[in-house]
Amino acid sequence: MRYTYKLMEDKRDKLQAEYDLLSKRLEDPSIYTTDEGQQVAKKHSDIGEVLDIFKQIDELNSSIDSTRAMVDGDDEELAELAEAELAELEAELDKYEIKLEAALIPKDPNDDKAAVVEIRAGAGGDEASLFAGELYRMYIKYCEMKNWKIELINESHSDAGGFKEISFSIDHKGAYGELKFESGVHRVQRVPATESSGRLHTSTASVAVLPEAEEHDIEIQESDIRVDVFRSSGPGGQSVNTTDSAVRITHIPTGMVVSCQDQKSQHKNREKALGVLRSRLLAMKIEEEEKSRADQRKNQIGSGDRSEKIRTYNFPQDRLTDHRINFTTHDLAKIMEGNIDEIIQALKSADLELKKQQS
Repeated sequence: MRYTYKLMEDKRDKLQAEYDLLSKRLEDPSIYTTDEGQQVAKKHSDIGEVLDIFKQIDELNSSIDSTRAMVDGDDEELAELAEAELAELEAELDKYEIKLEAALIPKDPNDDKAAVVEIRAGAGGDEASLFAGELYRMYIKYCEMKNWKIELINESHSDAGGFKEISFSIDHKGAYGELKFESGVHRVQRVPATESSGRLHTSTASVAVLPEAEEHDIEIQESDIRVDVFRSSGPGGQSVNTTDSAVRITHIPTGMVVSCQDQKSQHKNREKALGVLRSRLLAMKIEEEEKSRADQRKNQIGSGDRSEKIRTYNFPQDRLTDHRINFTTHDLAKIMEGNIDEIIQALKSADLELKKQQS
């Protein structure tokens, strides 16, 4: 048993009292017309999920007690069957106790949000832009496996056929929580096809995964932005639109610039650009809050800092290494096809272990 009975009951009693209080608040129809109503409903749902785990543990403990009584009974044949069932029930109980342990650790409130992903070529010229394109394809393949809806926001092609930068949104609840540890500098080591001497090159691309912000998360004043319109361009700078539908928004207080040219409608491009700006400002706010907890931040695996080198893709050695958790795996061809679940789960498990130590 991972928890003493008293500790479990104390935690359950506190959660049940909070759940009942939230239930009463949700009985008032007027709360649903406010942003607060969404937050209350979400917290109510989250606590309900934890209480359901407690209930499952109760039921398993009850089944274990009755099965153990049969094991100790006089019927030898029944005792043998009960012993096998008891082992299964105890294994199931262990799973639920691990699940409870994770559920009782405070969640990142942004984990359930959709995501905006921005990829930029770094050091390495054309090779860096090609690598940025490969990372984009890797994430798209991963999202397709998950049946997540993707929408392109902005792209800037390089002459080599890669991307100087590209951004897209993932319209799926929880996408940010799954992918947030991808933020940082990704490094590739390989011999480029254009390298006649066979010399190994090192190039980089940065990835930023942002929680998709809603209007109530970040308020943007019209007086704080400058909006410019221009004609959309495709590979090589060629014009792909005969009207000035592309939009560039500059956030004056921070100097942030967001462009969107994927939609034919200027209005739609403006809305998408505002959404990305909101997400960047929310990410900045989160980072500032984390920096104020510097003593904890030193131990966190996912700082989200774009300047932090997080991973190396070494093609001659067919190796991927995540430097934050000393995780190494092979078969880069498979990984570049979007099979990154193993890495993502390893990062999430390491983060959970750190939170357990800090809680």
